[in-house]
Amino acid sequence: MNQVLDIIKKRRSWRAFEAKTVPKKLVEQVINAGNEAPSGMNSQPWRFVVIESEAMRRRLFDAAYPKWRRVYEDLMRNPASAKEAEKYGKIEDPVYYRAPVVVFVIGKGAVNCALCCENMMLAAESLGLGNCYVYFGSLIRDDPVIVEALELGEKDEIYGPILLGYPKGKPEVPPKKPAKVKWV
Repeated sequence: MNQVLDIIKKRRSWRAFEAKTVPKKLVEQVINAGNEAPSGMNSQPWRFVVIESEAMRRRLFDAAYPKWRRVYEDLMRNPASAKEAEKYGKIEDPVYYRAPVVVFVIGKGAVNCALCCENMMLAAESLGLGNCYVYFGSLIRDDPVIVEALELGEKDEIYGPILLGYPKGKPEVPPKKPAKVKWV
């Protein structure tokens, strides 16, 4: 199989990571892959903030967890979603999954920044790093220390963050529906 297609097929959202430091060189390679993403008029409307500090990762968790918890409790009240959601309630850190590296992609332009994030996740997979895009991890604007650390302006948007680390275990491969295609 084509190497790129193989990486796309193998990439999973990892939610368990080894307690092992990721070399700066690998993180830089992932970021550089994101920076190579296409963007309208080559605007490259993104920047990156890498969080490795245990204290800052804890602060991020403390800021995002209450929002995650409210959604989780709503899901648990709904019989259609409770069974799937239940497993997340047993995880110590269901927001950042104790990933050793959290990379914030900050910018303007959802489509452009989404392309950047996908490049990063595919690059991480190709380098043997587990990765996961975590929406709840972006819900941290109410903490002024975090806002200052990320240098967030009023109009800045957070895409991701993207978790990076050495994968622990192996996530189940979710079933994929066949592509819906119409040829004209």
